[in-house]
Amino acid sequence: MAGTVLNGEGVVAMMLGEATLWVSTIVFLVCAMALHNNQPMNHANNAVGWREWVSLPELGIEWLKVKVDTGARTSAIHAFEVEEFFDNGVKMVRFSVHPLQKRVDIVQTCIAPVVDERMVSDSGGHREKRYVIETLVRLGEHEWPIEITLTNRDTMLFRMLLGRTALADRFVVQSESSYLFGKPELLNG
Repeated sequence: MAGTVLNGEGVVAMMLGEATLWVSTIVFLVCAMALHNNQPMNHANNAVGWREWVSLPELGIEWLKVKVDTGARTSAIHAFEVEEFFDNGVKMVRFSVHPLQKRVDIVQTCIAPVVDERMVSDSGGHREKRYVIETLVRLGEHEWPIEITLTNRDTMLFRMLLGRTALADRFVVQSESSYLFGKPELLNG
């Protein structure tokens, strides 16, 4: 700014402009480094990747890889050997789950009350009647109740879909990221 005379307000405005530019640059670089390392920028913003590891503690499932699917209204889990029964007048369902992909030798048997039975359309437009259960899901330090439908996902890559109703008002999806809440230690390495 050669040849220009600045009064006190002009100098302050110029200094604030440069400070704002520096702060903006630093924020941009920190965010870029976090994304580059596939790490969450800040868990306070509750971002999730397109796939995550969750626990279903009430069902006894310690780890389950899920696909975060905003196209699915309700969450769905691969269930087999599904059996309805009544316990003191309450409709219950017993089912089995293979919690780890490609490990059909590991089976977890689960029991839960049936909260509903619904007609659900899959991504191919096929409709089927499914049992609906409610259970806690744990993602990192977050834990909350969700509804899950029971279905045969044997031919699907993921044992569970975490649908948009389970995510609503809790998380935003970073579709370019995976495992923002980490992986189970037993599976690392």
